[in-house]
Amino acid sequence: MKAVETNLLKFMQGTKQFIIPIYQRKYSWTVKQCRQLWNDIVRAAEDEKIKGHFVGSIVYIEQGLYQVSSVPQLLVIDGQQRLTTLTLLLLALGKAIEESGQPLEITKKKIMNYYLVNNEEEGELYHKLILTQSDKDTLINLILDKKLPRSILPEGGMRTTIFFAESIKNSGIDLNKLYQGISKLIVVDISLDRDHDNPQLIFESLDSTGLDLSQADLIRNFVLMKLEPKEQTELYTEYWYPMEKSFGNLTNSALFDRFMRDYLTVKTGRIPNIQEVYSSFKAYVFEHSELSVQQIVEDIYRYSQYFVKLAFQTEKDKEINEVLTDINTLKVDVSYPFLLEVYDDYERQILSKSDFIAILKLVEAYVFRRAVCGVPTNSLNKTFATLSKEIDKANYLESVRAAFLLKDSYKRFPTDEEFRRELTIKDVYNFRNRNYLLRKLENYNRKEIIDIEAYTIEHIMPQNPNLSPEWRRDLGTNWEEVHKTYLHTLGNLTLTRYNSELSDRPFKEKRDMEGGFADSPLRLNKELAKLEAWNEEAILKRAQFLADLALKVWGYPQLSDEILAKYRKKGSENESVTYTIADHPELQGEMLALFEELSKRICNLDSSVRMEFKKLYIAFKMSTNFVDIVPQKSRLRLSLNMPFDEIQDPRGICKDVSNVGRWGNGDVEFGISSLDEIDYAMFLIRQSYERHREDE
Repeated sequence: MKAVETNLLKFMQGTKQFIIPIYQRKYSWTVKQCRQLWNDIVRAAEDEKIKGHFVGSIVYIEQGLYQVSSVPQLLVIDGQQRLTTLTLLLLALGKAIEESGQPLEITKKKIMNYYLVNNEEEGELYHKLILTQSDKDTLINLILDKKLPRSILPEGGMRTTIFFAESIKNSGIDLNKLYQGISKLIVVDISLDRDHDNPQLIFESLDSTGLDLSQADLIRNFVLMKLEPKEQTELYTEYWYPMEKSFGNLTNSALFDRFMRDYLTVKTGRIPNIQEVYSSFKAYVFEHSELSVQQIVEDIYRYSQYFVKLAFQTEKDKEINEVLTDINTLKVDVSYPFLLEVYDDYERQILSKSDFIAILKLVEAYVFRRAVCGVPTNSLNKTFATLSKEIDKANYLESVRAAFLLKDSYKRFPTDEEFRRELTIKDVYNFRNRNYLLRKLENYNRKEIIDIEAYTIEHIMPQNPNLSPEWRRDLGTNWEEVHKTYLHTLGNLTLTRYNSELSDRPFKEKRDMEGGFADSPLRLNKELAKLEAWNEEAILKRAQFLADLALKVWGYPQLSDEILAKYRKKGSENESVTYTIADHPELQGEMLALFEELSKRICNLDSSVRMEFKKLYIAFKMSTNFVDIVPQKSRLRLSLNMPFDEIQDPRGICKDVSNVGRWGNGDVEFGISSLDEIDYAMFLIRQSYERHREDE
């Protein structure tokens, strides 16, 4: 590697051609970056004390990649944004000089011949800077003063050339001075020898003065940079470019970063941090050095097709696509790592279409039942990241059902009983997935699908708390309590296109009017047409009817006990002795009352918290213990599973027991002996709970 500080204009002079590799991102400087450069140049132009202004580095490979030609061709791996922007500024300056008609130190012709073109060459070699993809034709047309096929800078329709032309015009700056300011720009000229240097490592170590590279940019460069031009072009054209196109040409690189995180999760079983996808990808490549670049790119491309089908619902099979649409309505991107692998097995015919759809519907039911039952979602990413490890692909669907059935506590698949109970009492009206819920109920086993987006939610018993005398009579003497309890619940909600007409009318009027319940084509309104009154009994009866239907729509996985037993972990059924509160004789009288109140408060922290009696202590856990209680005669001794230096303890009652042998888990210990100490104990316990919840 040779690195020298040099004047940027001198660097651009002479017969040479800067080529931006096919894998590099498009020109992406916005007006913000261009304005910063413009201000720096103007300041340098007007201040004679400024002898030079550093704008970064230009890194290129000068040998080993391109055939010998009359024009030295330099493959630019860093600095294309600066080179392109300066080229456009010089182009704008040349036009301004030509339009001014003034005899100046520099002319448009000199600018063109010195910095923008190789005047003695023809064809593509005529141009000093060759950009990549669609930018190539845009810049060539600008240089040749032809009509632009598209803007080179998409921000607000403002082209970089227009920005510089307007800046030159509006500033009134002396054109000679502007040229002198440009002449003060300094770069570090870094030339690499491909036979001895590692371009990728050098590229990563450089600090960019422009736009930060996305994880997608870094991965693409890492994959393609080492290859010869022919291989680069083949892999880019056949795999990478079609992949970028399917992601919307990566206008939002965050989506590609998400895909790569999910891809690496599938391949490694670990979930990379979204900000460290590139480094995780490099580690994966180094761990699998037996794979060629082409094999890796082909594999990424294959999984990207599944991801796009999942994210954009572009699956050609209508039945599959309907389920994918439902899954995405629930916004469970965390399920993608599992679904990517299942998709791959389906495409490779390891899995039949019917079983594939059944698995997709299981995922949908699992996620939706948990949402209805209020089961915390913070553990779902790990659940889906490791789910495929629990699958026996010789008995694919059966083993998926078993995997879901065997999950307990905060990972559980809510049972029919729990799902029914929560669904009938839940505030469905303010539930994020209410439209999805009603759509699925309305269209279950229906061939003529109803588009419920054309309908609005209707409260059968009106929302208005000032109910009419007719409504009060129908609801009974406790009408206020009925209204408060059932207003937003499933039993009281339906769909209509006549919301304003129905308004707060009495039930019979809502039923019999034009567009009313008896006149509705919706199945959700079918039973309402038969009713004479709307009251607590009718609401509860309808809620149970819809809950029964929901159990069919979002089915619970069914396996016999004999089959399920095959999938239980060895020894899990006879794991060890089961302990109960009776194994803790200290828990009686005041200590028992204290324990019962404290344990109730701990379990109320979240539905995922479960209590387990051990031989010598009682554990409270999510995935791991966050607090343990050791009953003693005159107090309860508590252990918090967290480092002592992280606990906030204003009263100073906690002890550091990191080097002390104790029953219970954790480095923090304290005791309580009366009910009035519970509030402060919960303040301490909650810190450990929050710490472990973040790790879920």
